[in-house]
Amino acid sequence: MSKSTAPSHTAHLRPETRLVHSGTLRSEFGETSEGLFLTQGYVYETAELCEARFKGEDPGYIYSRYSNPTIAMFERRMIELEGAEAGRAAATGMAAVTTAILAPLKAGDHVVASKQVFGSCRYVVEDLLPRYGIQSTLVNGLDLDDWQRAVRPNTKSFFLESPTNPTLDVLDIPAIAEIAHAAGARLIVDNVFATPIWQSPLALGADVVVYSATKHIDGQGRCLGGMILSSEAFVNEHLHNFMRQTGPSISPFNAWVLLKGLETLAVRVRAQTDNAARVTDTLAKHPKIARLVYPGREDHPQAALVKKQMRAGSTLVGFEVKGGKAGAFRFLNGLKLARISNNLGDAKSLVTHPATTTHQRLSPEARAELGISEGFIRFSAGLEHPDDLIEDVTAALAKA
Repeated sequence: MSKSTAPSHTAHLRPETRLVHSGTLRSEFGETSEGLFLTQGYVYETAELCEARFKGEDPGYIYSRYSNPTIAMFERRMIELEGAEAGRAAATGMAAVTTAILAPLKAGDHVVASKQVFGSCRYVVEDLLPRYGIQSTLVNGLDLDDWQRAVRPNTKSFFLESPTNPTLDVLDIPAIAEIAHAAGARLIVDNVFATPIWQSPLALGADVVVYSATKHIDGQGRCLGGMILSSEAFVNEHLHNFMRQTGPSISPFNAWVLLKGLETLAVRVRAQTDNAARVTDTLAKHPKIARLVYPGREDHPQAALVKKQMRAGSTLVGFEVKGGKAGAFRFLNGLKLARISNNLGDAKSLVTHPATTTHQRLSPEARAELGISEGFIRFSAGLEHPDDLIEDVTAALAKA
């Protein structure tokens, strides 16, 4: 069993302080930076102690596939930041999503999920689960009646993203949680686009929160990682043994990198959100932009809901360039600072064309239903000076 659930003296502190100090376990050397424990296994002083570890009677570490001091520090810091009871780190964001959805289910169960999700998440719900006898229904995440209509007697889980990838729709987490709980189901929320700095799904009624730590938590394009946060009961009853036996394990090195990323998460997310807002103000006035979506603006379709459940907008901006795919490609190819990449949340500004990348496996009709046109661009604001970003975007639009 990981030591990530041990009590902490930092739990009462403010988020920025917890991001620097929570979960630190110091060795006998008294290191300032968190220790990096690159080891697969551990040794025991006696055979009796080894037996006690495997029985769960001694809280020490056994094998780094499911317990490691560096990973435990990352888990504890995320647990305290999110306000969760417990959590487990995973190798990637998709490992976190797949495990959180699959671990508590069995053949014959039913999952309801929003259509407005990342392409790989949609694959898990729409294609993977049915292979194992788990039924699934995709709904319009913005339509509460659609969630209600999808409920069946065997519904066990709801799954959503908010804001959504890539169109930045904001879903009503408290209302959807209420529908799920009335049906005896749990609500799993992917909180990547909001980050734990701007939104707290557990406080809004969600039962499980998942992250691709690859994104803002690392924030510098270095490594992969994921995180699942929930109650002690969910982690102990569903996650612990599933992850122990199937092994979607994060590397201790990656966990250490993510720990260091957490120290600057609040600073970076605030600066990136400010940059996103500045770029959005320029895009809103540009004649070559056909549609603009940003959760921090009054003209966002769910602006009232954004104010209700988020503390600020996002580091992401969605917009449609006139001229379809050709216009979008001319814009992308005209950028000098912002780089074409399918990642997001990086210190460098990144742009993505979802129709040909993250959502390319969907049919044109399915993309159109989600608002992912051939001209739609997802912009992830970095830490550059906002004036340089604005000049870069404006110059690229001139070529579109």
